[in-house]
Amino acid sequence: MTETQANYKDALNLPQTEFPMKANLPQREPEMLARWDSAKLYEKIMAGRAGAPLYVLHDGPPFANGDAHIGHVLNKTLKDVVVKYKTMSGFRAPYVPGWDCHGLPIEFKVTQDMRKAGNTTADPAAIRAACDVYARKYIDIQRTQFKRLGVLGDWEHPYLTLNKEYEADELRLFADIVEKGFVYRGKKPIYWCATCRTALAEAEIEYADHVSPTVYVKFPVKGRDKEFAVIWTTTPWTLPANLAIAVKPDLTYVRVKAPNGETWILAEGLVERVAQACGVELVVQQKVAVDELEKLVTRHPFIERDSPFVISPYVTLEQGTGLVHTAPGHGAEDYEIGQKYGLETLAPVDDGGVFTKDAGQFAGQFVFKANKSIVEHLQSIGALAGYSEVTHSYPHCWRCKNPIIFRAMEQWFVALDHLNLRQRAIEEVRKVKWVPKWGENRIVGTIEQRPDWCISRQRAWGVPIPAFYDAEGGPILDAQIVRGAADLVEKHGSNVWFEKSVAELWAALKPRDWKGPEAATKSHDTLDVWIDSGSSSRAVLMRRPELQRGTADAEHPAWQADLYMEGSDQHRGWFQSSIMLSLAGNNALPFRTVATHGFLVVQVAETGKKQKISKSAGKPANSEEYVKRFGADVLRLWVMSEDYQGDVPLSEEIFERVSETYRKVRNTLRILLANLYDFDPAKHAVPREKLAEIDRWLLSRLQALVADLTDAYENLEFHRVYHLVNAFCAVEISSFYVDVMKDPLYTLAPNSAERRSAQTAIFETVAALAKVLAPVLPFTADEVWNSLTGREMESVHLAKFPVADATRRDTDLEARWERILDVRRVASLELEKARQDKTIGKSLEAQVEIEANNEATRELLSTLGSVLETVLIVSQVKVAPSTGGELRVKVSPASGRKCIRCWRWTEDVGSDAAHAELCARCAEVVKQRA
Repeated sequence: MTETQANYKDALNLPQTEFPMKANLPQREPEMLARWDSAKLYEKIMAGRAGAPLYVLHDGPPFANGDAHIGHVLNKTLKDVVVKYKTMSGFRAPYVPGWDCHGLPIEFKVTQDMRKAGNTTADPAAIRAACDVYARKYIDIQRTQFKRLGVLGDWEHPYLTLNKEYEADELRLFADIVEKGFVYRGKKPIYWCATCRTALAEAEIEYADHVSPTVYVKFPVKGRDKEFAVIWTTTPWTLPANLAIAVKPDLTYVRVKAPNGETWILAEGLVERVAQACGVELVVQQKVAVDELEKLVTRHPFIERDSPFVISPYVTLEQGTGLVHTAPGHGAEDYEIGQKYGLETLAPVDDGGVFTKDAGQFAGQFVFKANKSIVEHLQSIGALAGYSEVTHSYPHCWRCKNPIIFRAMEQWFVALDHLNLRQRAIEEVRKVKWVPKWGENRIVGTIEQRPDWCISRQRAWGVPIPAFYDAEGGPILDAQIVRGAADLVEKHGSNVWFEKSVAELWAALKPRDWKGPEAATKSHDTLDVWIDSGSSSRAVLMRRPELQRGTADAEHPAWQADLYMEGSDQHRGWFQSSIMLSLAGNNALPFRTVATHGFLVVQVAETGKKQKISKSAGKPANSEEYVKRFGADVLRLWVMSEDYQGDVPLSEEIFERVSETYRKVRNTLRILLANLYDFDPAKHAVPREKLAEIDRWLLSRLQALVADLTDAYENLEFHRVYHLVNAFCAVEISSFYVDVMKDPLYTLAPNSAERRSAQTAIFETVAALAKVLAPVLPFTADEVWNSLTGREMESVHLAKFPVADATRRDTDLEARWERILDVRRVASLELEKARQDKTIGKSLEAQVEIEANNEATRELLSTLGSVLETVLIVSQVKVAPSTGGELRVKVSPASGRKCIRCWRWTEDVGSDAAHAELCARCAEVVKQRA
């Protein structure tokens, strides 16, 4: 490069910016976090929205039992995007994070660690103390990890279900539902984990493959020689508890001839299948009416008791024999039939899953191990008609991963049909907005199908059930006792219940209708952990003043949250517990809208199938590992890139693709910023009516983008945000506007009208992009914002979300420029062909002649003048008359000479003797800058 060329280059307006091309997010983001904390950004946001309309997203509490994982990234990002958008849209949207701190997940891990350390005799008080330490440790760890994702909130004042104030409010809500008669003590089958020795909620059950023996068993019919009712079961261990055989009136039953002269009673529709399963030939002899069966009684094959026939609506022909083994102590449907017929709720199994003496000869055996013994005994006495093994989906404990059992025992329950609660819940949830819409049917289905809620747990770590038992074991639980316990808990914490003697509690609570402390014992059960989190309507929404509107309206209480947003598994969990508790205790649902996201899934290389990622299965990596590799903004962009309403795929390929999208968006923002280095909007902004046509087009497209993004944010369709922004940056800006505006931006006089017009449009565009991206890319958006001169706030998160201005949307102008872009696309193809055949090198070496396809197009192109050269990035353009055919573009070498400053070919290069290698335009600019 000659000295003259170097001087001419210095006279160009080349892009300048300190906004780096390389994001270096893992290192730069923590620095920004520190600045946000130092500046108390969240507090400033809340102060800036004082008096604004309230919007509450209520945080469903994660368990404080480990590091944040990639599933948390999905959940927390979605919530944070909502809160940031609502805040920037003019709402006061406080975010109060919370943690679920009690229950089996934490106690299981703590006791497991204790055993590993050799402590096998820890008492409940020591376990509770260790659990408290463990939970608080992970609250601090997760808080740091969630903040690292760019999530803004009241992190110094979260809600914790272990806090005594929370526990007290939980008990007060419990007292209200006790007072209304919802809570009762009963013996009925529940999910029981023999390993963890506790009852489990339906939401604490996971299904996994399990191998079970499947047996066909002959029950002899009393008074009829060699006649047997044949039942089928996959749980031989429940046979000691058999008390009846269920049949269904609308099925047809038959007697069949079996080997050894025996007669078997079966459902007619299953004879062939039973014969095949048992490896015998069965011949139908006669039909048997159900009313005849009801008159018959069978004998248990190995226990001295009768087993009558009973009528049940649950019998089907899907499998088995059509005669169903009924053990009221080991199944919900069996229990219901047992109650109807006055059968004992027999469950001869202890807390450890071991048979009691009521199981006869099998006493002392663990139930699953006893399967083999029972089958062998059936074989030895001739009661086994058939045997095989089946692999099927079976319920397992969510924590220890062992198969559970159904076992009847005394527990506390919430009666879901009391005061018509179930039907009221269904009616109310149909008034809620569900995102996606199918969530409504799913929650209705779970409410319709679930049995009464077993709320007691045999655990040390939890909120106590403030109940007593009299000398005969009768339960004593009333609202007065529970409210008194709540007052004690608020003063001293929940351990006061466990640590105080009955006499001390009696003196403090003074329950009515109780003859004295010497005749009673207290309950050591704790409340189901879903009662803990489900009580947040009372303990958080009603307690925290910043979450309440000044007044209620006709349809909604002042404390009701606008949005609950969790994984779709919470239809069985937090959503349902929150519905039932809030409706029963507060007489209203706790939310107005519920949004759910799917699970993270990976593709298994061996099978090609997608597999759910779950923390309990030990699969997801910690969020920190991903943040260290990609940065929080890339992770957040990944969340936005997928339609969260379905399952969300996770793979290296996906992260690479999203990282590339991030780089492209960042580079777009960077080039826009780089062209604003000498632009001060207060001094240089061009009035709207004086903007160049192409700049008005850009701002019109920007208004369209803002309108579409607002719609996407409002409807929680965040994947649309990703695609809209990506397309705008890639197509409207990078591929077109920035590409064609290089010449006027770089080569015209710094203060020229055309350049200042472009800078005005660019400033407004980049400022708007920073705002619309702030909910998604909080770090990058603030970095862009801090690179702008003339911004109105110190942080983009204090700014207002852009509002689409219909008066600035010019659809006629956009249609006009769409026609121009059509011409550009045709010209670009012809220019590329000319480059390939060496007719030209760069496009500025070309002259194009355009033969319009119609007169309207010719007139349009003729009005553009030199702008058309800019749009096509060529040196000369000729517009030929239309022939009425297709649009044609001819490319030839440009005439004249090449200007060494702007690289255009013109006839006036050298017209200024002082600047012999410059075109007249560049010579004039250089003289002005001299």
